[in-house]
Amino acid sequence: MTSDLEIAQATEMKPIADIAQAMGLSDDDVDLYRKYKAKISANVLNKFADKPNGKYVVVTSITPTPHGEGKTTTTVGLAMALNRLGQRAAVCMRQPSLGPVFGIKGGATGGGHSQVLPMEDINLHLTGDTHAVTLAHNLLSAFVDNSLFHDNSLKIDPYTIALPRVVDINDRALRKITIGLGGRDYGIPRESSFDIATTSEVMAILALTTSLRDLRARLGRIVIGLTRERKPVTADDLQCAGAMTVLLKETLKPNLLQTIEHTPAFIHTGAFASVSLGNHSILADQIALKLNDYVVAESGFGSDLGMEKFCDIKCRYSGLPPDAVVIVATVRALKIHGGVGRAVAGKSLPIELTHENLAAVEKGCANLIKHIENAQLFGLPVVVAVNRFETDTDREIAIVERVARENGAEGAFVSDAYARGGAGAISLATAVTRACGKPSRFKFLYATELPIKDKIERIAEKIYGADGVEYFPEAEQKIKLYTELGFDKLPICMAKTHLSLSHDETLKGRPRKFKIPIRDLRAFVGAGFLTALCGDLRTMPALPRVPAGTRIDVDEGGRIVGLV
Repeated sequence: MTSDLEIAQATEMKPIADIAQAMGLSDDDVDLYRKYKAKISANVLNKFADKPNGKYVVVTSITPTPHGEGKTTTTVGLAMALNRLGQRAAVCMRQPSLGPVFGIKGGATGGGHSQVLPMEDINLHLTGDTHAVTLAHNLLSAFVDNSLFHDNSLKIDPYTIALPRVVDINDRALRKITIGLGGRDYGIPRESSFDIATTSEVMAILALTTSLRDLRARLGRIVIGLTRERKPVTADDLQCAGAMTVLLKETLKPNLLQTIEHTPAFIHTGAFASVSLGNHSILADQIALKLNDYVVAESGFGSDLGMEKFCDIKCRYSGLPPDAVVIVATVRALKIHGGVGRAVAGKSLPIELTHENLAAVEKGCANLIKHIENAQLFGLPVVVAVNRFETDTDREIAIVERVARENGAEGAFVSDAYARGGAGAISLATAVTRACGKPSRFKFLYATELPIKDKIERIAEKIYGADGVEYFPEAEQKIKLYTELGFDKLPICMAKTHLSLSHDETLKGRPRKFKIPIRDLRAFVGAGFLTALCGDLRTMPALPRVPAGTRIDVDEGGRIVGLV
């Protein structure tokens, strides 16, 4: 069987300058990174300011298994299919994090004949944006410890410092560390930690900013901790935000690439959906919408994570409401939600998931129904995409189609983009165009003026289906503090497992009669949201026993092998 990497490497790409030119961009709008990658200037927005936006489609999924449900593959295939229907369409998606690429998840550029290229570059360094984010974040961390060392003129209380360092590698040994050991010349000893780079507030700021000026202002508002008088200490107080902005100046420009069928693909920023924003940048969407009839935007994981944050946080700052939602489902995942089989990352699917089981699919559709309801809470039309595998049967797919229609979706449509590219998603694309033709009734789930607890509880009860919320003592203290500091009017970014609608990854299907435990809160004031940490979720992943990186190498001809 031909691998995704082999399919990608066998594809003849067009020069990225040609892709840009076909969208109406000039040489002055494009900064080339060799032949097949480019960055697009934000000045394009001024150039096309009078042009109406295209239709805006957000792609999400049911609660995924550790194997993933092919959401990226479906997103790419849908955009390519729209182009086959005569529409000018583009993909917008996040840049994969290096940690999972070398860990257990692998790359994230689609699969088979529905990929964004060059997949090796996208899954590795691309144009260096993540490295710039890492450097800017860690520069601020260094400024914090430098201030402590040099007489602590800002009177920072070391016990309130909430800024970890970051690195884009899965490394459990860095989850809790002690820094400053070794004596006077090595700094002030204190406990600290590392998070994975994609969870950095700097990454979230880059995703939510709308201009260089806005980027500078947001970086300046980052709160690193408190003074002894319980006042916030910011990056501006440390006189670091200007240097951070300089490091990030080029990262402000979205990256332009192409799919296997030469559809434009904007890839920019890479925040995790489980612990952070989970969406690509506002700037990528703004530019793509000016240049295309349709923009297919992928949000991370299911509707309870990436899509909810897309609507309640990203759309709030961008002012761009989506026209429709596509929910990706697979028969195999529905069987698992129906109580049959168990998916384990890095291992083959159990045999029971490859045989027809109508009862399990029917039962597992409870999960799909909840995700349809979640999209409807935002007033959006819903199209279900069934990412088909060769072991799926027509009778199983017919159940998904019936359930989707009975619960208010426009229908369920098979996507075979993995095997057939855009041609395999024509019926899905046709349904999406119909859905986008309906009047927009978009609305937010909550008003930001509500108290912190009210916003958290509305997400937990309406989106997850929880019976309520339990707050740990530390969370209670943070809610009180953030309210006193005036941070309580910010939207909420929930951090929880992606493997269940609840906080407990073992609860499949549509869990009921559970409460969401809020362990702690973090104030991302520069990004413009509060993060509520649910249960035992970690912000630094770990490597598995056999990391994916053990299979990655370079052959004698210099070609990368083993990247999946």
